[in-house]
Amino acid sequence: MDKVERLISIIMILLKKDVVSTKEFAQLFNVSKRTILRDMEALSLSNIPIYAINGVNGGYGIMDEYKVDKRLLSSSDLENILTALSGLEQILFSEEVEMTIRKIEAMVSPLSLRSSIQLSFYDWEGRSEILQTFKTCQESIVMRRLVSFDYIDKNGTTTNRIVEPYQLHFSETSWYLKAFCLHRMRFRTFKLSRVDNLNMDENTFNPRENLLEQERDARYQPELVAIKALISPSVKDQFIERYGRKSIENYSSEYLLATIYVPQNSTGFQFLASFGTNLEIVEPKAYVEDFRNYLTKMMEKYS
Repeated sequence: MDKVERLISIIMILLKKDVVSTKEFAQLFNVSKRTILRDMEALSLSNIPIYAINGVNGGYGIMDEYKVDKRLLSSSDLENILTALSGLEQILFSEEVEMTIRKIEAMVSPLSLRSSIQLSFYDWEGRSEILQTFKTCQESIVMRRLVSFDYIDKNGTTTNRIVEPYQLHFSETSWYLKAFCLHRMRFRTFKLSRVDNLNMDENTFNPRENLLEQERDARYQPELVAIKALISPSVKDQFIERYGRKSIENYSSEYLLATIYVPQNSTGFQFLASFGTNLEIVEPKAYVEDFRNYLTKMMEKYS
């Protein structure tokens, strides 16, 4: 964090809190107390009405008159931001996100930190392993630098790619890089867990025109098939979360009938197989046959 950003952050915190000690600021920004003293002098010279309080409970404050109508965010707004950031922190291990959370916490009253919403995600080890890949992609997007990497597709085939990176995207459980592939000369989406030997190039690129339109064309959407399946009441909630209540109707005392849309490929089969004996596909017959073949191949692994 550079000095200007730190000074702005100090003002934001003092606008919300009454008095903040030098030690608190030093710990928050990971700088020395002497640096904070120089920052306060710089703010005073800039006509920001900073005042100091000596003693055990001393610190720095900003004149109340300066705070009038300056609080653009209410406590509720800040708590909502903090809730959203805490969720992001769990899927993206980032020092920048952590620092932002600490700054927002400093602006919120300690009594208000008991949020009515709590977000929880699986703490998968693999997410921390792709952190460096994520950071390199993020830096290359900002600097508009080309990146090269080896990409391993779902069949295990490895190809070398050089791409123009445009956006990082998180979907359900995974991070993806949206980029223009110079090898295929098309927009492509790359799963970060399949990226290896990533390097940021010295060469820069100019963003392409009609980016959003071309990016939409690059999205791969598998064809979905409407199927009907008998499901156990024990998994009803999972279908409601994904497909809504209208997808389910009563069938018998033991089963419900779900009408859902799934891809007719291994991704769809894996999803349906995850329900085990709590699900039975009844139609269309062609999908039932393909799903049976998928399960048969799975069973052959253990025969």
